[in-house]
Amino acid sequence: MDPTDDRLRLDEDKREAWTAFASVLLTLPAALDAQLRSAAGMTFYEYLVLSGLTYARGGALRLCDLAVITNGSQSRLSQVVAKLERRGWLVRRPDPGDGRATMAVLTEAGREHVDRASPGHLEVVRKLVFDPLTTSQVRQMREINRRVRTAIDPDGDVLFQTHKA
Repeated sequence: MDPTDDRLRLDEDKREAWTAFASVLLTLPAALDAQLRSAAGMTFYEYLVLSGLTYARGGALRLCDLAVITNGSQSRLSQVVAKLERRGWLVRRPDPGDGRATMAVLTEAGREHVDRASPGHLEVVRKLVFDPLTTSQVRQMREINRRVRTAIDPDGDVLFQTHKA
């Protein structure tokens, strides 16, 4: 590839848009993580695991599905699930439909913890993400994110499918 080829370069608008987007990708998770660590004693990833279970039917998901929803590797998820299980926030059980698979099941203590953590978390999400935007921009952001997500995962967005169930 020829690095001087204009097809390999972004024009000024796209470069500025990409730089702004990359900055959000790098700084937003850290800000959310800091708030949750301080207020709820858990990481953003742990919150995603627990909140993912709150949306699932019966508060239970197969670990492979939970890994997709949280965009985590099986090994990362396994470590976090073990930690959350030690805290009493979830339990692991065999999948009744397929004994070879393992389910993560939210406990009442886990539901209570994520319910207590959610207002502060959502306040930060509103402050950092939604308050700076108009209603029209929020709709545009949703559509832009869905299009980018579809480009990444053309087979469908498992996160939205699970949360609609």
